[in-house]
Amino acid sequence: MRLVELAHVLRSAGPAYRRRFGERMLPSHRRALSDIVGCRTSALGGSIYDCTDCGVRHYAYHSCRNRHCPTCQADRAQAWLDRTRARLLPCDHYLLTFTLPSELRALARAHQKIVYDVLLREAAASLQILARDPQWVGGRPGILAVLHTWSRSLAYHPHAHLLVTAGGLSPDGSAWVKPAHPRFLVPGYALSSLFRGRVRAALVRAGLASQARPDVWTKRWNVHVKRIGNGQHAALYLSRYVYRVALTNDSIQSFDGGRVTFRYLDARSREARRMTLPAADFIARFLQHILPKGLAKVRSYGLLSPGLRPDLERARALLEAQATADHPFSEFHEPSLEALPIQPDLPDAPRFCPACKTGRLVFVGLLERPRAPP
Repeated sequence: MRLVELAHVLRSAGPAYRRRFGERMLPSHRRALSDIVGCRTSALGGSIYDCTDCGVRHYAYHSCRNRHCPTCQADRAQAWLDRTRARLLPCDHYLLTFTLPSELRALARAHQKIVYDVLLREAAASLQILARDPQWVGGRPGILAVLHTWSRSLAYHPHAHLLVTAGGLSPDGSAWVKPAHPRFLVPGYALSSLFRGRVRAALVRAGLASQARPDVWTKRWNVHVKRIGNGQHAALYLSRYVYRVALTNDSIQSFDGGRVTFRYLDARSREARRMTLPAADFIARFLQHILPKGLAKVRSYGLLSPGLRPDLERARALLEAQATADHPFSEFHEPSLEALPIQPDLPDAPRFCPACKTGRLVFVGLLERPRAPP
């Protein structure tokens, strides 16, 4: 049985959704619907190939390359993983998760560029402030931050994942400093309080703080700190978050009678769950995770900042020189972690002819995009 893809749902139910909400839809939402529906169809044009043996002609339609298209992300994830593994330092890492409180989610949806930028920037800044304190680290760590806006059930849940080195480069650049406490990086309660204060100050400067409920500034914010192992292991783990889109094609179970059923993993019980929604509600739930145009969802801070490349290489040399030293977490393995099965995206054409299985495909021309009549 052929799997139901997101494009199939959008192609069938999207026109009605546009007629109903078209005037209120953001440009980024309209573009995402158009791109995903046209992905790998004649609407985007393609390449033409002939087989050298049997002469059969093949058409390979182009991908939309929209960053929210579930069909286009696997090859980008693999390329990102390859680049990131080369940049990460050869040391243990932590994964920190900063979650925006529910009281601020309406504000975030209404001012996405501002609030998402604040979330990423102030999460990284809060960590760097604590890491500079010799009581915790006393050095500058390397930080890779990734923005996410969804829960497992596609609910709106803005949060940031930060991949952080277990230690940092000393202020004078002469040594790699390990965390002062071998079992944690920085205290979560202090990080939560600092993060909350910095977000509030940033929203005050942006003129948005008055739109938030006052009690959000007195509650404890959720910041989770987790050891994750060495750099290569950590990169593989974080690749789950980087180019993953809110919904994957294989999570859609059925589309029948105007209703969509998709599966997800319950965060608490770790059991597979299913949810069925009317097509319009399903599309709305997916579209709320479309990011504004130009917003960078992956950012580098600290030693991984583009402007600190010399410091990064200095830290790498120091760590490599100490490769035989005793690393507190070098034997740590996350027991529930499974290798991420990243499959490469389909190329523009297979190497061998799908018809005869022996001939090679030779490029003969481009299939232009169809044009609307003048």
